Amino acid sequence: MDEKVEGKYDSSSIQVLEGLEAVRKRPGMYIGSTSETGLHHLVWEIVDNAIDESLAGYCKHIEVTINKGNTITVKDDGRGIPVDIHPKTGKSTVETVYTVLHAGGKFGGGGYKVSGGLHGVGASVVNALSEWLEVRVYRNGHVYFQRYKDGGHPEEPLKIIDDCDPDRTGTTVTFKPDASIFTDTTVFNYETLRVRLQELAFLNRGLRITLYDDREDGKKISYCYDGGIREYVEMLNKTKNPIHPTIVDIRGEEDGIGLEVALQYNESYNASIYSFVNNIITPEGGTHEDGVRRALTRILNKYAVKSGLLKEKDNSLTGDDVKEGLTMIISLKHPNPQFEGQTKTKLGNSEVRGIADKIFSTPFEEFLMENPSEAKIILEKCMTASRARVAAKRARELTRRKGDLDVTNFFGKLSDCKSKDPKDSEIFLVEGDSAGGSAIKGRDSMHQAILPLRGKILNVEKARLDRALNNEEIRTIITAFGTGIGEEFDLSKLRYDKIIIMTDADVDGSHIRVLLLTLFYRFFRPIVEAGHVYAAQPPLFCIKHGQTIKYVLNEDERDEYIASLNPNTKYEVTRMKGLGEMDAEELNETTMDINRRVLRQITVDDTMAADEVFSKLMGDDVEPRREFIVNNAGYDLDLDV
Repeated sequence: MDEKVEGKYDSSSIQVLEGLEAVRKRPGMYIGSTSETGLHHLVWEIVDNAIDESLAGYCKHIEVTINKGNTITVKDDGRGIPVDIHPKTGKSTVETVYTVLHAGGKFGGGGYKVSGGLHGVGASVVNALSEWLEVRVYRNGHVYFQRYKDGGHPEEPLKIIDDCDPDRTGTTVTFKPDASIFTDTTVFNYETLRVRLQELAFLNRGLRITLYDDREDGKKISYCYDGGIREYVEMLNKTKNPIHPTIVDIRGEEDGIGLEVALQYNESYNASIYSFVNNIITPEGGTHEDGVRRALTRILNKYAVKSGLLKEKDNSLTGDDVKEGLTMIISLKHPNPQFEGQTKTKLGNSEVRGIADKIFSTPFEEFLMENPSEAKIILEKCMTASRARVAAKRARELTRRKGDLDVTNFFGKLSDCKSKDPKDSEIFLVEGDSAGGSAIKGRDSMHQAILPLRGKILNVEKARLDRALNNEEIRTIITAFGTGIGEEFDLSKLRYDKIIIMTDADVDGSHIRVLLLTLFYRFFRPIVEAGHVYAAQPPLFCIKHGQTIKYVLNEDERDEYIASLNPNTKYEVTRMKGLGEMDAEELNETTMDINRRVLRQITVDDTMAADEVFSKLMGDDVEPRREFIVNNAGYDLDLDV
C-alpha cells in the first residue's frame, strides 16, 4: 500500500462532475449537520485530502492548527494541487477544486488509486460554508495563492506571491467557518480534533500528524506510529489486561485491495472490534469484517480440534465465543468501495468477504502453530465463553416478556404506563424505593413508567453475560425494555421512546448512573446510538423571591440568576433535597413534568473513546481509573458519551 501511483498528477487528473449550487442552502446534505459535529466535519474534509496524498505515497507530515479566532489551518507536504488551467472549466485547477462540487482526483482521472473522502466534495464544500478561505500551493518553485470569501467566491484568480525551494511541495489551507451557517458554535474542540487525528495516525502507518492549538500558547501534540494499527490495539488494551503477549499483526493485498488486521485478547468479557475502509470507520461492519471474523472462528475451531482442546462431543465455537475479550482493528484500503446507505456505516462489496478471509487465514493459522502456549490461552478463553453462552441462554429465557403483567407481577417493581405506543411512552429508572414511590404518585400515568432500582446494579464491565443475566435488577431492565439482548436484540421492539436515568446529584447517584450507562453501552448500544437514553437533571438549588420560584441546576446558574435580580430584591436560596426526600409534587415539578424538566441526552459520538472510558472507569485496573479522575478533576464527569 506504500507504492506510489503511476502517471502524472496535473489538470487532466481532475474530473468535473457538477457545480456548487445548494451547498449553503442545504449544508446538512453535505456535512451531516450544522452543529458542532458538522463544524468539525469541515476539518476532516480538508484533512482527508492530505491523507489521500499520503495514501498515494507522497505526503509524510500533516499539520493542523487551531488559530486564535477559531480559524483552522491544514498544511501538508504532498505534491500540491495542480495549478495549471483546467480544460473543462477554463479556470486554474486550484480554483476548480475549491469552487466546483465533485471536482477532484477521486473520480477516475488517475489522481488517486485509493481515497478516503470518496465524495470529492471536501474542498469546495468547506469553501462554500466558510466566511473566507485561503489556499497556498507550493509547486514548481513558486508559492501560489488564492483567497475566497462569502461562501466560496474568489477575490481574484490564482496568482504567484513568492518563490520557494524547487523541491518544496504541498498545500496549506486556512478557513473561517461561517457563523451564519454554524449558529450553534464556531469554536473548535481540541479534544475532538486530537482523538480523530490520532486515529488517522494509527490507520496510516508512518504518517506524522501534528496538532497545534494557538489559542493556548505552546499547546501541541504529534503522532506517528510506525507500527500502525498494532500500536492502536496496544493502546486500547492498556486498561484491559491482555492475556497473551503477542499482538497479532497481519497485512496483505490482493487484486489491488489491501487489508491490515491487528488483534489481541484480554481479560474482559466484551469485544472491542473496530473496522475501517479507507480510514472511514464502519460501525456496522460489512463484508471486510465478515470475512475476517468468519476466518477467525474457522481457524480457532480447526486448531482446537487438531490440538485436542476441543473433543468431538463438544460443540464448535461460535462467532460470539471467539470474540469475547477480543480487541481487533480491521483496516481495508479499497479503490472502489461500495457502502450500504449514504452514511458509509457498512461495506457492501461482496468480493471483499472472500479476499479478507484469504488474506487473514494463513498468517493467523501460522501464528497459532508457532505460538502454542499463546494459542492455548486464547482457546481456553473462547471455550470458557462457550460454556458461559450456554448458561446465559438458559438465563435469557427469564428475561423474555410474554405479557404486560408478567414483569409487574413477577418482580413487583415496574409501574407501567397505560399507553402501548412506544413513541408516546417513557420509562424512568429511579434511584431507590422512596424516590420511586414519589415518582409513581407524581407521574403522568398515561405516558410515564417507573422502575425503582434498589441500590447499585452489577458492574457488567467485570461480569460475563451469564452472571449479568442472573442479576434480578438487570433481568428486570431487559424485560421491561422488550428488545432482548445479544443475537436476539431487536430495536424495533423497544417499548419506550425515552429511557430516563433519574438519580441524585451526588457521588452515589453519579456512580449508579455510570453503572447503568455501562450496562446500556455493553448490552444495549443500539438504544444509546439511536438517542433513546437520557439523564434527568434534578435542580440543585431553589431560589424564591416574592411569588417567584426558580429552580437552577448548579452554582453557576444560581449565581447568574441572582446577579440578574434587582439589587434590592430579597431572595432565599435553598439547596434541594435528594430525590427520595421530595414529595410527589416536588418531583413532578422539578424533574418529571415534560414542560419544565431538563433532560440530558446521552450520545456515543466516538465509539472507541467511549469504550476506553468505560474500561478505565469500570474495569479492574486501578491506575488508569485514578489517572482519568485526576486528569478530569474539575470537569463535568457525567460522561456525555
